[in-house]
Amino acid sequence: AYAWDVAEIGVSAAVDRFLGLGLDTVTIVGSYHAGKFLRPHGKSGKVFFPEDGTVYFKPDLSRYGAIKPVENSLIWSGQDVMRELVGQSRIATNVWLVLLHNTRLGLAYPDSVVANAFGDRLIYNLCPSAPEARAYAVGLARDVTESYPVSGVSLETPGFLPYAHGYHHEFALNRPNRWLDSQLGLCFCAHCMGSAKSAGIRVEALKRQVAADVEAYLASDVDFPSDMAEAFWLADVRSDGDLKAYLDWRCSVVTSLVREIREAVRKDATVAVIPSVARPTGGAWYEGSDLMGLAQAAGIIEACFYEHGSERIKADLFDVQRRLRGQGRLRGILRPAFPDLESKGEFLAAIHALAAGGVSEIAFYNWGHVRDANLEWIAEGLASLKSAA
Repeated sequence: AYAWDVAEIGVSAAVDRFLGLGLDTVTIVGSYHAGKFLRPHGKSGKVFFPEDGTVYFKPDLSRYGAIKPVENSLIWSGQDVMRELVGQSRIATNVWLVLLHNTRLGLAYPDSVVANAFGDRLIYNLCPSAPEARAYAVGLARDVTESYPVSGVSLETPGFLPYAHGYHHEFALNRPNRWLDSQLGLCFCAHCMGSAKSAGIRVEALKRQVAADVEAYLASDVDFPSDMAEAFWLADVRSDGDLKAYLDWRCSVVTSLVREIREAVRKDATVAVIPSVARPTGGAWYEGSDLMGLAQAAGIIEACFYEHGSERIKADLFDVQRRLRGQGRLRGILRPAFPDLESKGEFLAAIHALAAGGVSEIAFYNWGHVRDANLEWIAEGLASLKSAA
């Protein structure tokens, strides 16, 4: 849930609604980026623009390095929703932290953001190789778990964001494709270059090659069809040893960051990783998300099963479990609405598919976005799981 939605009706009333749906935990936003959100049951308005790159708790700035969090106006106006939630005992409180997707901080600290092969700084993504960005991510998770008695944290965007995910009004007058987006999104900032070179990767040659390939493509009159672009990108990953080594190295960067966070967080608090919002979950490797490595580092993978229909969700679940090989726990997140599960029947089939596949912890995104009629599906779905147990 978002803090602004809970604040609008009050924590006590919100908890009443959560309990009425059969939920035992609320995951409240702790840090977030920007957006333009339609709120079907909003009381003070239907469209909301969150303050970009702010935190929804009272931070202890002594726990951070050069990059420090910015308080949301709800906090400095006296509405600490998280504090109120942990102050009641009727429902557990988990915290959702968007870590490195932060345009506000990227603009303020450009030396700590992703930079592509042309030196363009992708300001919406703090780079997980940058020491100050890593210190910020670790500090955020440690701070919220030490300052608030939350049950755990869910970490989103701990790695390298895709080129096509991140900024307001993204625009280009050429056909987007997987090959181009993947090349443009690769980070070659000074931090990545130095660390990768120390790891024995020919990263300088790779940077030159990526820049030359993209330059040649953009100078041509060729548009890659989607299926061909996918094949070309996979061929590059398979045949280019430098690229493969670099992508593998990126996974080690993100896994080590998550391991640092797990070590810094209060020991009795759980740490879950949301590895990607790209579909399907197995594609998270591009972001540096090695599912098995993250499960070993954090203990929990919280996968977004954002698929159209229960059959696709079952397929994604099968693949995620295959990649985890029994490591860690697996949670699942469903969206009981467009564009995923547009009917109650599809939603009920999906929730039972996850349960049948061994997923006992299921979350739902997002209370403020979903119509009241669709929220009632959650109550029916959880009740049906109990009766089937």
